Amino acid sequence: MTSLSLKDHYGAVVVGGGQAGLSASHYLGKAGIDHIVFEKKTAAHKWKSERWDAFCLVTPNYQCLLPDHPYDGDDPHGFMVKDEIVAYLDRFIARVAAPVLEHTEVRLVEHTGEGFRVETSAGTVTADSVVLATSLYADPFIPRAGAKLPETILQLHTADYRNPQSLPEGAVMVVGSGQSGCQIAEDLHLAGRKVHLVTGNAPRCARFYRGRDVVDWLTDIGQYEITIADDGMEKKKHDTNHYLTGRDGGRDIDLRQFALEGMELHGRMETVSGGRMIFRPNLKQNLDEADRVYNGINALIDRYIAGKGIEAPPPSVYRPVWTPEREVTEIDLRAAGITSVVWATGFTPDWSFVALPIFDGTGYPVQRRGVTGVPGLYVLGLPWLWTWGSGRFLGIAKDAEYIVDHLADFVACDLPAARRVSAV
Repeated sequence: MTSLSLKDHYGAVVVGGGQAGLSASHYLGKAGIDHIVFEKKTAAHKWKSERWDAFCLVTPNYQCLLPDHPYDGDDPHGFMVKDEIVAYLDRFIARVAAPVLEHTEVRLVEHTGEGFRVETSAGTVTADSVVLATSLYADPFIPRAGAKLPETILQLHTADYRNPQSLPEGAVMVVGSGQSGCQIAEDLHLAGRKVHLVTGNAPRCARFYRGRDVVDWLTDIGQYEITIADDGMEKKKHDTNHYLTGRDGGRDIDLRQFALEGMELHGRMETVSGGRMIFRPNLKQNLDEADRVYNGINALIDRYIAGKGIEAPPPSVYRPVWTPEREVTEIDLRAAGITSVVWATGFTPDWSFVALPIFDGTGYPVQRRGVTGVPGLYVLGLPWLWTWGSGRFLGIAKDAEYIVDHLADFVACDLPAARRVSAV
């Protein structure tokens, strides 16, 4: 992949060599469009270098539907672990045989009037079109409060966490209760480590309900086909993912049960001061809201079962197994024996190289199904780009095929006026 030499001009430039960029390359190749993929590190590197040892998928294997590369194992309702995911991706990389120039940073994308100019660490090219496939997960985000932690405490982001044994002895503070935070907290908890978990507004979801994986029910109901254009769905692109796990065949993650077993739960972190971490008194609210979503999803399934007359085990409602007696609003980290902090606080996108007016007030690209207002410029791989599956193995193929179809029509049209008409 790194033996490519640059040409002066391409029909399309793809920025990013993850599953989104590789999927775009797959369809660009099928369409006969001359293109190149620029990847700052290596193809699909995040799956290989930014996942912990016990990482596994939270959606069933059958939802792995990369272009012309569906899940090819013998456990469609299981959950691939890290090594299996990497092997699946390596087979996809080999199948696509994309023209990827690795270890190449894109430093500027600008419009020239006749097309695009793309500056990279390997040289500058021009292109008729550009696909931005860098996702929203470019840089690990650590709150500024991290700078106030005692120097004796090890700090690392989820992208750098590997296993409990890699951390120093002592208690661990996990900040953030999204999918990664809850799964890492569980990983540490199962290893016998004393864990403190800082909660937020992440919702939760049952793993199995009424005899089936909840994902199976939601697939039948059509939840994965709902688009961002449907009523009330626009705000979904900023939502936190539901927490659950595929570990050991899949199960719920119940933070209340963890609390019964000795995990310390806290409300949202406010700041760090004088060796103490300060929390909002909203732990009960966070747990209650997560359970409300959990029961709401199950109730949706109940209505579907009733409406279709499906025979299934009886319905149920989750009842809290533990409730905080009081809200702990601060903790002395040293006195609590906390020697490590794992920041499960997400990532920030890096669009600094895009010198084009495509972003809204939150820094999110303004687009419709990946098509931006700048003719010839596309985005791919974002959560809720079009559906719930966008950006995941489930929906990336449909999104990539759609934008490449649009791109192919654009590139084939050599009328200057075509480049002055908004594509949105």
